[in-house]
Amino acid sequence: MSRTTVTTTALIVLVWAALLSLGGVAAETVMLYPNIFADPPASLDRAREFLVAAGPADDFPPLGAAVVVTSLVTAALTWRDPRLRWWVAGAAAVFVACEFLFSVVFFWPRNEIMFVDPPGTHSAEDLRRVAEFVAGHWVRLAGGAVTAALAFTVLLRQVRAAASAAAGASASVVGEGAAR
Repeated sequence: MSRTTVTTTALIVLVWAALLSLGGVAAETVMLYPNIFADPPASLDRAREFLVAAGPADDFPPLGAAVVVTSLVTAALTWRDPRLRWWVAGAAAVFVACEFLFSVVFFWPRNEIMFVDPPGTHSAEDLRRVAEFVAGHWVRLAGGAVTAALAFTVLLRQVRAAASAAAGASASVVGEGAAR
């Protein structure tokens, strides 16, 4: 398998993972959050009852890890090509900053209060204040959109470069055949 094929495949996986993450964050933002944070603490209690089998904390960490690992792989594969390198690095940096670091600093402590600490540990007022973090979720949504857009841009540039190289190679073969 050629390096171009491996790079293109890695970029397809990166775009897929980034879009899957973006779709998950978007769905969580528009479908789950209005229900979970409608009227804390009662809505948080209902959310705890509903999110028993699985919840965002079960799916987003492995998905985020897939985006980061795929970003690292594609960065390694594209590092020699400055036309692609910085797009991949940008996608990885935005994802790590908006999805991982922002989550660790801003969301994880609040999720602990709302979903991990035993019910009744915190006052209703504290839960309402902590539930206001929904506004910060738009940072994650924007970061996911930028990551997906940058990853798709890299894939598009890679495919165009490969198609151009293939067209150039076939034109030179045709030119050589005509010269004989």
